[in-house]
Amino acid sequence: MTDWFGRTPLDPQGARLGRADDHPAFADRGYLRRRNTIVAAAEGHRVGAPSPSAVYSDAEHATWRTVHAALTRAQEGRVCQAVARAREAAPIPCGHVPQHEEVSDRLQPLGGFRFTLAGGIVPNKRFLGAMADGYFHAVQYVRHPAMPLYTPEPDILHDVFGHGTHLCDPWFADLYRTVGRAAARVESADALDLISRVYWFTLEYGVAWEAGRPKAYGAALLSSYGELGCFTRADIRPFSIPELVRVPYLVAGYQPVLYAVDSLPRLAEHLHGFLDDFDEDTRARHGLPPLRERGFLARPDRPGGGVDR
Repeated sequence: MTDWFGRTPLDPQGARLGRADDHPAFADRGYLRRRNTIVAAAEGHRVGAPSPSAVYSDAEHATWRTVHAALTRAQEGRVCQAVARAREAAPIPCGHVPQHEEVSDRLQPLGGFRFTLAGGIVPNKRFLGAMADGYFHAVQYVRHPAMPLYTPEPDILHDVFGHGTHLCDPWFADLYRTVGRAAARVESADALDLISRVYWFTLEYGVAWEAGRPKAYGAALLSSYGELGCFTRADIRPFSIPELVRVPYLVAGYQPVLYAVDSLPRLAEHLHGFLDDFDEDTRARHGLPPLRERGFLARPDRPGGGVDR
């Protein structure tokens, strides 16, 4: 069984985890009903409005504890030092699935961000633009308990544990706001797609060189037990915005290509240099390809046939 790029996801010990579309989250009707009930609360939700409380089961709390502990172990020696320090400072509980407001009330004084409710994948303008005002979209549902160390779609562990690690740190929080301000200035799908791709290969799947080794800093890597053990086997290329905007990427499965900055401080230089004056003419100024000529973006079918929110 393989993902869309012909590879089977592995955990850090090399155990095969199966392909995304065979994951039990797509077939378990009881899980789908539970997930869709939680997702329904996001319908019509206004950015910045308080997230409603979700009542979690003992099994969901157990899944959170299992994954939180596994990710903490898997990050050892594999993440940038700044990320490890941020994780220690992040107000994210290890013993239970947290409420958005519970974490947001402690995140805001640290990095100025709060979580705002999402039901799944959010359109670029809303998702990216909300970061300018200090809001990060996050879902509330928990991944399927049968395979807690691999999920084909972002869940609350990815959003709150992964991105929450960044958002408690002022340096990372500034980069999220930089992305958001650029997105807030533009409207076209072409321009928003460019920002999305830069965001994807940095704050989601970014890698930096430290002490001669590639270390993870992107939130998607920080929240993926399997990929933390395998990302060094990817095709790790020097960071280049003109190249990365042309590369296909997928929302489910492991990334075949990653881009590494020379050092984590250089990330801020790259992002501010490209995004601080970003506008509808940026693509032309930099000689970048139009949307129709960029590599495709693959998204999984959402469990239960849900729509993007």
